Amino acid sequence: MSDIQRHHTNARMSRVVVHNGTVYIGGQTADDRSQDITGQTQQVLAKIDGYLKDAGIDKSRLLSAQVWLKDIESDFAGMNAVWDAWTSPGNTPTRATVESRLAAPDLLVEIAVIAAAN
Repeated sequence: MSDIQRHHTNARMSRVVVHNGTVYIGGQTADDRSQDITGQTQQVLAKIDGYLKDAGIDKSRLLSAQVWLKDIESDFAGMNAVWDAWTSPGNTPTRATVESRLAAPDLLVEIAVIAAAN
């Protein structure tokens, strides 16, 4: 049986879980919620970059992403512009993007990813 490694853990959740060669990064949101979709998406992806680095990998190892937008009609293009500039060319993951009510009214985007550790 493989060990399960949990990182950035609190009583509610772990931000990162590594198991059997796979890195799971839970949904990330912006800290500065006063920003528009561009700013919030940049913040979220920077957090993901940091967690991937903590796991010893980078975004070229992404396998899958889930994106939740507060308002897909208003924010899909803006989020995609940031996403497209951020992803590793030739290494884009599978992705699903949906509209959803998020945990706070000033959150515009939340993103979770899964990556290959090795």
